[in-house]
Amino acid sequence: MNAFIPAFLDKRLLFVTGKGGVGKTTVAMALGIRAALEGKRTIVCEVAATENASRLFAQSAVGFHEVELANDLWAISIDPDESMREYVLLQLKVKAMRDLLFRSRMFTYLAAATPGLNELVTIGKIWELAQLDRKVKHGRKYDLVIVDAPATGHGISFLQTPRTFASIARVGPIHSQAMQLEALITDQEQTGTVIVSLPEEMPVNETARLESELSGGIGIAIDRVVMNGLYPDAFTKGEVKKLAKLKKCEDSEVRAAGRAGISQATRAAAQREQLARLEQMVAAPVSTLPYVFKPELDLKAARRLAEELD
Repeated sequence: MNAFIPAFLDKRLLFVTGKGGVGKTTVAMALGIRAALEGKRTIVCEVAATENASRLFAQSAVGFHEVELANDLWAISIDPDESMREYVLLQLKVKAMRDLLFRSRMFTYLAAATPGLNELVTIGKIWELAQLDRKVKHGRKYDLVIVDAPATGHGISFLQTPRTFASIARVGPIHSQAMQLEALITDQEQTGTVIVSLPEEMPVNETARLESELSGGIGIAIDRVVMNGLYPDAFTKGEVKKLAKLKKCEDSEVRAAGRAGISQATRAAAQREQLARLEQMVAAPVSTLPYVFKPELDLKAARRLAEELD
């Protein structure tokens, strides 16, 4: 591997977010692969039931289990209901009381009706995974926990959940535990964020707003912005002029090749304009990842992206 490892991979917890459709799941998995290749015991947490990790590694569904995907790389799909059950099991030591609570319709109703509770127990599970002294029986100790977090709007409210619960529940165990979660999320030495963007106007604008809201509004460290899906700058200006001449050729195949080349060069130039805009609009350093010319990302391509990260 490269001798240089991104500094943010030395943190304990890393959230990956961005506008929907920008490839944040791909980047989260690439970061996990990179950290594991550098010898860090890493787990990638998916908070939506998408199971991208299992598809990428051609394994059966991960579910609410810490499943090993490769050397030093694990994955888990965090289910809020399972997180709630695990939380109750850890809090109530008497089995009869736990069983009674789980069978209670009132408990089930209140849990489902409480706004933000699913997010709180999900973040609680993420917090538990990041602890060196874990409460779960036979829980592994990880060097890095990477979270494939919800997209932009939901992602902001997701990360604000501990602060919201801490302000509502002024005293008691919910308050103290929400404060613990808030302290971890805003500890910029232990916790960081990677925002993923695309080289297009709307994702660039939304990335800049997201950085401002996460850093200024919540106090989360923004360690890196990743411009994903960048086309290669394959042609010089002189070559573009030659391609333009091909469009006048009598041979239809040559004309088609010329049009394709011009189209690629035009798109690459437009993307680099958006990259320049992004670098001006955000405070965090910007890295780029190339466009993967495949119908679906496979493990080989994911490893290539992992090696591109700097």
